[in-house]
Amino acid sequence: MEKSYVSMFLLLIVISCALAKDAGKKDSKDTTAKPKLPQTLSRGWGDQLIWTQTYEEALFRAKHSQKPLMIIHHLEDCPHSQALKKVFAEHKDIQKLAEKFILLNLVYETTDKNLAPDGQYVPRVLFIDPSLTVRADITGRYSNRLYAYEPSDISLLYSNMQKALKLLKTEL
Repeated sequence: MEKSYVSMFLLLIVISCALAKDAGKKDSKDTTAKPKLPQTLSRGWGDQLIWTQTYEEALFRAKHSQKPLMIIHHLEDCPHSQALKKVFAEHKDIQKLAEKFILLNLVYETTDKNLAPDGQYVPRVLFIDPSLTVRADITGRYSNRLYAYEPSDISLLYSNMQKALKLLKTEL
């Protein structure tokens, strides 16, 4: 009886070693095929820029630094968001101007209804001044989606970023 327990124990050890070897081989094949880069807070919108992690942190930093907050709502699997992200990240003037903002890009909706004044769609870009007021007057060109931008609207987005900075100086 004791001999059969020892035999079963040894058999279990051999099987678990064989399974561990196979699992190790699968992991090494996956990593050599295509290494995945770690996700950064920029999510591809501008890796050299400083991005905040949460909405609450962004509000705090905007208020204390006296810089406007720029929030980009987007989804990783949305082709419109991806197209805008590509143009935004490649636009040198926008990347330079973005350094003057507190930046946040969200791939989820917040509970703050002020961040969806005309609905929850993506991509959506909103500006908030340091007094924590959503700048509903800084809009895109669409009447049914006021804060939406397409890649062809990149010059409008740039001018709206300038407008947010200009309003900051004249109103505060």
